[in-house]
Amino acid sequence: MSATKFSTYDQEGKAEDYSDIITDISPTDTPFLSSIKNEKVHNTFFSWQEDSLAVAANNAQIEGADAGAANQSATQERTNRTQILTKTVQVTGTADAIKTYGRAKETAYQLGKALKEIKRDYERAMVGVSNTAQAGNDSTAREMDSVDQTISTTVDAGTNATDPLTEDKLLTLGQNCYENGSEPNMLMIKPADSLLVAGFARTTDHSRVLNDDERKLVHVIDLLVTPFGEYRTVINRHQLSTLAFLIDPAMFSSITLRPFTRTLLAKDGDADKHFIVGEVSVKHRNFSDSGMITGLS
Repeated sequence: MSATKFSTYDQEGKAEDYSDIITDISPTDTPFLSSIKNEKVHNTFFSWQEDSLAVAANNAQIEGADAGAANQSATQERTNRTQILTKTVQVTGTADAIKTYGRAKETAYQLGKALKEIKRDYERAMVGVSNTAQAGNDSTAREMDSVDQTISTTVDAGTNATDPLTEDKLLTLGQNCYENGSEPNMLMIKPADSLLVAGFARTTDHSRVLNDDERKLVHVIDLLVTPFGEYRTVINRHQLSTLAFLIDPAMFSSITLRPFTRTLLAKDGDADKHFIVGEVSVKHRNFSDSGMITGLS
């Protein structure tokens, strides 16, 4: 101890300074899941039908003509399978008993995190992977078709593995969707492609607006107005980077066979184990509706 002064370096028993806030910037948004409605099913394998009209043709008959041959088409069956998603949380009795900063009980905090994580897993299963449905068995998990497997209207970005999203490709896709009778209204893209979309306006300077009073430069496109419809741009950090989706959310449903529930499992020691499980899938009511650009860099 200093002979002339007493400082904090000499003190014992100083109170600890510990923030009562836990900072977590992990993204919890699920743009696709949040944009569609939910539908209940009653089997792990579920089906629906889609149909289309005959192509418009010349139709002029002579007076008194006999009825021609009938030419009807059958509906087309579409199917998907449900997928089981789970999370496990296990916290010791001591961890729940001690006083903690930033949360009241460790179990409640960990359960909250797990529910957010499983929601992100669901989003990824729908748009973050390219996956074909699997029936599964006693040793293999059942899996659902991801959204890209349920969209038949596609435009390829190009022959290279480094082709970016372009305005021309987007307009081509929009035209194809329009000609199919689809009315997509949401352009869902990865974060890097949002910069390319913002760049669509550089040649016309439509989005570069400088407010002298606020000194604010606006360089973003929230709504694309095209000859084939208006598309709200949505960034999805979870989606597959090689795809850009042009969709009508009203034509999709999140599917629930078993809603997510939490079960406290039997104790086998000094810890509580909670099991979260749900069984879900996705449905696209008509595969010719909506569209996507494939092969993006």
